[in-house]
Parts: sequence; structure tokens; C-alpha cells
Amino acid sequence: METTYQPYIDPEFESLIERIYPPRVCIDNEAYQDCTLVKADSANKHGILLEMVQVLTDLDLVISKSYISSDGGWFMDVFHVTDQLGNKLTDESLILYIQQALCANRRRGVSKELPTCLNREVRPRHVSTEHTTLEMTGTDRPGLLSEISAVLFELECHVTAALAWTHNTRAASIIYMEDGFRGGPITDPKRLAHVQEQLENVVEARHGMGERRSVRLTAPAPGQQTHTERRLHQLMYANIDYEPCQGCNGGGAAHRNNCTKTHVFIESCEEKGYSVVNVRSRDRPKLLFDTLCALTDMQYVVFHAVVSSKGTMADQEYFIRQKDGCTLDTDSERHKLTQCLIAAIERRVSHQGLRLDIRTHNRMGLLSDLTRAFRENGLSISSAEIGTNGDRAVGSFYVTDASGYEANPQVIEQVKKEIGGSIVVVNKSPGWTPKTSKTPSAASISRTSSGSSIHEDKPRFSLGSLFWSQLERLSNNFSSIRS
Repeated sequence: METTYQPYIDPEFESLIERIYPPRVCIDNEAYQDCTLVKADSANKHGILLEMVQVLTDLDLVISKSYISSDGGWFMDVFHVTDQLGNKLTDESLILYIQQALCANRRRGVSKELPTCLNREVRPRHVSTEHTTLEMTGTDRPGLLSEISAVLFELECHVTAALAWTHNTRAASIIYMEDGFRGGPITDPKRLAHVQEQLENVVEARHGMGERRSVRLTAPAPGQQTHTERRLHQLMYANIDYEPCQGCNGGGAAHRNNCTKTHVFIESCEEKGYSVVNVRSRDRPKLLFDTLCALTDMQYVVFHAVVSSKGTMADQEYFIRQKDGCTLDTDSERHKLTQCLIAAIERRVSHQGLRLDIRTHNRMGLLSDLTRAFRENGLSISSAEIGTNGDRAVGSFYVTDASGYEANPQVIEQVKKEIGGSIVVVNKSPGWTPKTSKTPSAASISRTSSGSSIHEDKPRFSLGSLFWSQLERLSNNFSSIRS
């Protein structure tokens, strides 16, 4: 028998450059009057840009401009950032945290040993390493989330946090839970298998023959976890929610400048060996994060990029190659990337209907009670997000009636009575054009319930902004998920 030998490669060799040239971060408040510059440079590796943007978005910071360059194995980036109110970053503890978080070892992300510099714990709150995780994808159906949460309640699974998106008739949700009997994660393999089997029965019963669906239940695992919103993007991508997405076919730059739809144009830069991707869309929080999720998970490498926003619109330009060094040479490759970028941008803003912000007492079966109240009153959930901390729970839901029309204000009042706690009707989702209906408009409901009308075109307001700022006021040690 012939003996073959393989060369030994030290696993630490891959990080050698990082250790020789660790990341450097500079926070500059002097260069501009209206924003703070966050300048970062380090050894380059796939996904590092997304990791840095994730750190900033997890702090609810607004990135208005960014300049990116990563040729020659070295990554350099400049972010123009403000807080949610458009102010510079002047809190020294926040500045110190950003420097430490961006300089953390890129292989392990933000270390658990990273000193907490702020008055509250700051970590990727959309990451849970302490709870059992349910991932579900399938065709969107009214009442699906309600039935899933009802089964979890019956099986004594306590939901600690949940996030659900719908887009192009597809649905994806990630639910974190713990054992209602003893607390802590569900680790018993037999119990995990039983819970997954019951959930699969529910999802299968709600789907037709040949419809794509999946249910996955996992216990906590050591190591770095994927950010929950990035994972939702991956689930929706696997569920092929991007197929119906088409770019706006209007002609000319003048049309694109006046159109608020998402435009994606892909060209070749043959002299430099890049594909150039231009994206124009409505500006909003986390737009850069969502775009980079699509590019990174599709194995594209960003070598240069310029991102800027003006008014309610944002422009992004990326010089990219595939991870193997190839450019997008075929029409099918360009078409798929165009579809996937549009889908990544629209998933977060495709939520229809009224947004209901809920703050109430945390209890076993809370999500089941909330979603059952919506379903029994003929409301359909297009997006949901809820987190718990101790005896308090805060959540946000986008709802319509079962046919996709604006919800009747009397129905909303009935739901508020049934649920209890504090419910605030905020506004309808930005860019949503409801179906023709005789029901009063969402704006009138908002004025009736909250006393004032909120403009829809503000680009810097997000589902998570109000939600998590409310939740953080409840506790200085929140460690669950966030938007």
C-alpha cells in the first residue's frame, strides 16, 4: 500500500497578516460639521466589510456616505455616520466601543471578553447563543405565525424573541425559545425531535403540494453565530423569494433620478477586470447592510465602492468580482444578481399595513396570545418582531386585514382591548400603496390613535429604531435580538 503525505499547514497561518498588521480605527469629529468620520483599515478578507457595517448598524447609527477600497490585500474604508437624530457621535464611551469592536479579531468577531464601555451592554442583539433556535421558511399564509406560536405554547416552549419577514408571497421567521419547564435552552434530543415534528406538521398542513418549505430546530452551539437579520436574508434567498423581482424598466437617467423604485444596473469594466454594479433606491436605515448581505452571501468580493444618500434617495456603486476572481460575463449571472439585490433591498420595506408597537407584561404564551388576537379579528401579519427582558416584552407588528386592505380602526381598538398593555398605532409602511378599500386611511387611524400624523418619507426611521430604543429604556442589560 502506497503511503501519501500531505503538507502540514498551521491553522494560525491564515491570520498571520492580521496579527502582523492589526486593524486600525480612527474616529474623526473635526473634518465635517454634520457627521463623524469612522476610518478603518486592516488586512482584507472576505466578509470584513459586512462585519464592520454590522457593528455600526447594531448601534443604530446612520451611514450617510461610505468610501471603500480593498485592492492589494488591504482594506480601507471611511464611513460618514450620525446617530438616529442626525447628530455627531460625541459620547466618549460610544467612540471607544466602536474602536474596540471594529478592531476585534476578524476571525472571532466581537469577543465576549470585549470590555463593555457603554452604560448598557452592546452586542449583536440579533444573535443568540443561549436559546434554542427555530428557523422556518415557506409560502406566506394568513395565520401561519399564529399557529406556529400556538404549538410552541402547547409544547411548553417559551418564546424569548422572534423576527418574521414576508416578501413576494414567501415567509421566513427565526424564533428563539427556552424550555418552559426548567428554563434555559432545550437540549434533550428527543424533546427537540418531538417539537420539530409537531412544527413540521403545522407547516406542511398550511402548504400545497410542491411548495417550498423548511423547518429547522437547533440547540445552542459554541462559536460565532450568524447575525439574525443576515440569516433571514439567507433563508429568504434559499426560498427563492427573489424570482419575481424585476428592475424598473423606465429609460434614461432623468427617469431614474425621479423614480423611487429600486434600480440595479450592471456593467463591465474590462480594463480593470471588474463588474460595476450601480444601485439606486429609497434611502433608509440598514440599506448598506442589506445590500452587502446579498453580495457577500452570493460570494462576490467588493474591491471598491462609493455609497451616498441625498434627500430620500441613495446611490451605491460597487466594483466587484466573484470570489474566484471572475466577473459577471453572462446575462443570466447579471439577471440573477439584479433580482437578488432588489429582493435584499425590498425585504425590509415590503412590509404592508399599519405598524403596531406593543409593550406589555412578559408571560408564557405571549406571542401565541398576540398573534391569535390578530387572527381572530381578521388581521394578517406581514412583519413581526418581538423581544423580552425579564418581565417586560416589546414588539412591533405590521398588519393589514386578511385581504391586504388597510385595517379598520374599530378592529384595531378591539385588538387593543383584548391584548392589554400599551399599543401605539404608528403609521403605515413607507412606500405602501394599499388596495382600494372603503376603510378609513392609515393616516387617519394614526391621527386618531396617537394624536398626530407621521410623515412616511422620512428615510431615517426604521422598524427597529423605536422598538429597541424603547426596550433599552426598560433595562440596561438587554442581551436578546434586535433589528
